[in-house]
Amino acid sequence: MKIGLCGTVSVGKTTLVNALKKDLNFTKYEFRVERSKYLNNLGIPLNTDSTLKGQTVFLAERCTELMCENIITDRTVIDVIAFTQNSKSINVVEKDIYQEYASNFIQEYDYIFYLSPEGVEIEDNGVRETNSFYRNLIDKTILKLLDKYSHKIKNLYYIPPFLTIEERISYIKLNLSL
Repeated sequence: MKIGLCGTVSVGKTTLVNALKKDLNFTKYEFRVERSKYLNNLGIPLNTDSTLKGQTVFLAERCTELMCENIITDRTVIDVIAFTQNSKSINVVEKDIYQEYASNFIQEYDYIFYLSPEGVEIEDNGVRETNSFYRNLIDKTILKLLDKYSHKIKNLYYIPPFLTIEERISYIKLNLSL
């Protein structure tokens, strides 16, 4: 079972993945969280400065996750496409080619859970963009991509906004029939 959490920056995806690790219903899963700090320290530019090469590294990480039998991850291929589409350093033709290629991997997720930024304050982790306009731009792009590729997504759930972590876990478990 491949489960991906999807959403813009600072919506609680990593926090939720780390909380799911502690739940006994998920003991057979591997858990992965994005390594943006690590990759940024390697010199890979992030956010609006991201390059085609850098986004290819992020896509490779998502594809590596999809090779695991049971995985829960705090990013999906959809997220990577959204960040690529909003990079100032990548031209339109490259963005379109990248999106077409990356979209081939979307159907490998058994479940995608989208998390809204509504009601969640932006947290500065020293790497992520804290600009609310950019955050909303990524969110709108993710929502458009989820709609565009809905035919490739086996199970898509929109986690309601304003839920506590415990309520988010309950929502996920309910939709996974756990």
